[in-house]
Amino acid sequence: MPADSTWLSTFPGMQSIMSHGKNFLGNILRTGPVPRHIAFVMDGNRRYATQRKLEVGEGHNAGFESLSHILELCYEVGVECVTVYAFSIENFKRPPGEVKSLMNIAKNRLTQLCNQGDLAEQYGIKICVLGDLSLLPDDVRQVANKTIETTKNNKRAVLNICFPYTSRDDITRSIRRIVSLAAKHKIDDISTDINESLIEANMYTKDSPPLDILIRTSNVTRLSDFMLWQCHKDTSIYFVDCLWPNFGVHRMFWILLKWGLNNINKNRYGPATNISSVKQFLPPSYDLTNEDKEKADN
Repeated sequence: MPADSTWLSTFPGMQSIMSHGKNFLGNILRTGPVPRHIAFVMDGNRRYATQRKLEVGEGHNAGFESLSHILELCYEVGVECVTVYAFSIENFKRPPGEVKSLMNIAKNRLTQLCNQGDLAEQYGIKICVLGDLSLLPDDVRQVANKTIETTKNNKRAVLNICFPYTSRDDITRSIRRIVSLAAKHKIDDISTDINESLIEANMYTKDSPPLDILIRTSNVTRLSDFMLWQCHKDTSIYFVDCLWPNFGVHRMFWILLKWGLNNINKNRYGPATNISSVKQFLPPSYDLTNEDKEKADN
């Protein structure tokens, strides 16, 4: 049997149903505050394939289908920036055959993302490939650079693809750049001018908004060297008990809704939303937590 997402996508009328469904959910979420920046650790593609006795590549294909639907919902509701952990530098330690397969998948998916009529064009997405591109095979690096070049003038939203990436490399690279600036006497006073802001200004995500939400699937409760610097006191972190290909639009919807309710009165998102305008869309079984009620009533 084919992967679940593949079967659903071929069901008669399913594409139209999913499109209308995402529009409906988007209308609900737009009644409240919307996060500017969301990051994903897309964990579980290999286990998904193993559980279904599929090739590992099929698991990654199913994961890409899931990502496409999630991106559509995020950009539909007005999220400015999405960052995905596509490939860790540590993943180069995997068996050569698996690494080669992942590189081929990445090359094909990068090409697909910016094809005419696909996600990048539909939502005006600027695609940034963040990480040490010098570690990539020549053909993959060429595709990555072409993707960056093709979408560089898109202004509506951003998709950061961390590939290959680790936070340690990100921070180390930033420090090296600062040391280079200091050596060239481009920093006036190293005792005061080298600070958090300068480090952030030299990181891969320097042009991205502050991170609002980080989601990791497979119920694994660690960040695996991803966005360690960017996670701050206002970042909501969700560890979700499902494999990435099974992380559907419905789960993303509830996370966005809860985040919106919890942030309803934060000044940086503008005037508070009337809680009744959100509750009218909730199912009868959904109840606000005490924390949500307190924040909504303040």
